[in-house]
Amino acid sequence: MKACCREAMNHDEPEKKSWLQRLAIRWKVHSIVQVILILFTFALGGSLCAFIAGKILPLLNIEQGLLRTILYLLLVTLLWPVCVLLISIPFGQFAFFRKYLAKMGRRMSGKKKKPDLTE
Repeated sequence: MKACCREAMNHDEPEKKSWLQRLAIRWKVHSIVQVILILFTFALGGSLCAFIAGKILPLLNIEQGLLRTILYLLLVTLLWPVCVLLISIPFGQFAFFRKYLAKMGRRMSGKKKKPDLTE
């Protein structure tokens, strides 16, 4: 079979995208490198959040139990956005996470995004 025929036959099949490419499309970012930086930011921000919450909890002098677990979860929930934003600055992803957290806040509060009339 001629090369041009093979190319025509393969051209009809949609190109399979990697999971990193699909994330780039979903998050509306321009490169795979940016997706990797975002994933690192999520990982380091979450780890920092858990570390800080683990250091704060003993200061509250609450013994093991349900109250301690609830406080830990509350601390993690409140600290996570701050930690992710702080970690995003050196990775150059602050704008992405600011938009991401605003979108997450709107979803949690049930508010819809106001239409942008300047476009």
